[in-house]
Amino acid sequence: MTESSPAVGNDRLTLRFLTSPQDMDHDGGQVQAGRVLEWIDRAGYSCAVAWSGSYCVTAYVGNVHYDGTIGPGDVVEVDARIIHTGKSSIHVLVSVHARSLREAEYSRAMHCILVFVAVDEQGKAHRVRPWHPATEDDSARQRLALERIPVRMRIKEAMLAEHYSLQGTTPRSPLRFLAGSDIANWAGNAHGGTVMRWIDEAAEACTALLSPNGARARYSGGIHFHHPIRIGQIVEVDARAILVAGQDIHISVLVRSAPPQHPEQLSLTTRCMMIFTADGGPTGLQSIHERTAEDRRLAAHAREIASMRSELTTISDHLIRAGATVP
Repeated sequence: MTESSPAVGNDRLTLRFLTSPQDMDHDGGQVQAGRVLEWIDRAGYSCAVAWSGSYCVTAYVGNVHYDGTIGPGDVVEVDARIIHTGKSSIHVLVSVHARSLREAEYSRAMHCILVFVAVDEQGKAHRVRPWHPATEDDSARQRLALERIPVRMRIKEAMLAEHYSLQGTTPRSPLRFLAGSDIANWAGNAHGGTVMRWIDEAAEACTALLSPNGARARYSGGIHFHHPIRIGQIVEVDARAILVAGQDIHISVLVRSAPPQHPEQLSLTTRCMMIFTADGGPTGLQSIHERTAEDRRLAAHAREIASMRSELTTISDHLIRAGATVP
């Protein structure tokens, strides 16, 4: 893996590498979405650390659009650039492009915005130097970041307000395991990208219960990191299908962790909403039977989040039409 960044400002960084067999999905035809989520977190984290000069934690990943596929042996370019800074937060726009070895042109495979928080040695947030736009495109990207904040907070509040219990009857796929030392960051916690890969794996397992012909990740959003996962803790990744609309399966994923000595003390660390599209369309895709009040409430919740998310898309489209080069 190679890395490049400008000498002045340290506000942009690019990773370039070839995909490996370990990156592929179970069919071997394309890179699994969870692996790409790891890449964007790595690039975004490196960019945030270069700017802040300190350790950073992933606080939020939003509006991850899977625009195209990445195949075996493809050349991958992951570009991360700062588009806004708050008191201690660093907003990073990340785009992933790929091309085969036989092609000269890259095509976009994914784009999203990540928010990192700079922390000191005690894990407390500290101020970062402000980032200022240098070009009109930079200004447009900063507006993109600022205009998304109110919508993102509404989505976060709506997701936090929902309650999940055993009263729900829709398909679930809970995974439980110990967080191993091989996924530790310098603070002794699980990498944010690793947690996102777990989320994708659990969600994909859940979609298999509804779509025997397979399904592909189309969207990940509202990935909020509430607390870190310490190495050695018990981790539970609980994916639940809450809505089937057309050929799309909406999956809510909750990640919890607990000390191994007290597995009953699971506490929420991360939550996310994902959308998978069934291969071959709705043919063979099983519907969800809303048998309980919780089933109906969560289906309405998925529709509400989708409606809020459409406002984010409108913001992006407007900026693109205005002439900004938003990767």
